Amino acid sequence: MLQQERRSRTSTSVTISMIVRIARSLVLATALAGLAPLAVAAQASAPTPAPAGVTTQVTALTFEGARRIAAAAAEEAQRNNWGVSIAVVDPAGELLFFARLDGAHQQSVDISRAKARTAARWRRETKSLEDAVAGGRTVLLAVEGMLPLEGGVPIIVDGRVLGAVGVSGVTSQQDAQIARAGIRAVFPQ
Repeated sequence: MLQQERRSRTSTSVTISMIVRIARSLVLATALAGLAPLAVAAQASAPTPAPAGVTTQVTALTFEGARRIAAAAAEEAQRNNWGVSIAVVDPAGELLFFARLDGAHQQSVDISRAKARTAARWRRETKSLEDAVAGGRTVLLAVEGMLPLEGGVPIIVDGRVLGAVGVSGVTSQQDAQIARAGIRAVFPQ
């Protein structure tokens, strides 16, 4: 009888051990089966490359780039003791950075932003638009949001407009001088 009990215990031990292994295998199989849909979902949500010719890679002016341009423009203005407003915008003409120096009059705020926006959207210095209007192209004055007044300069790198700088507060020529100085400090050409 004693041996039977041992066998019985051994049989029971083996059975429990087998059950534990089977249970572990089932848990592992269930876990792996549960991961399969996640792997499929991860594959499905992976970015799909766009078809050729329907997207473009854009080089963008960063906040730091806009800040540096404005800082260099401000240095030029302060060196000449000119109180101006300086606006730096993205290619769509949306404001990235703005500075109003001591002594800049209130209307220079709106004018600098309008000059920058115009230069960015038209992809040229606002001086060329001022010249066109002075030369008789007065129809340009009907274009909403366009300010044909010197002092807006686009930021062009490798043929692409990254944004623009608009300055207002002194003469138009001096405004443009300040804008160009800011751009040259960051993008020497």
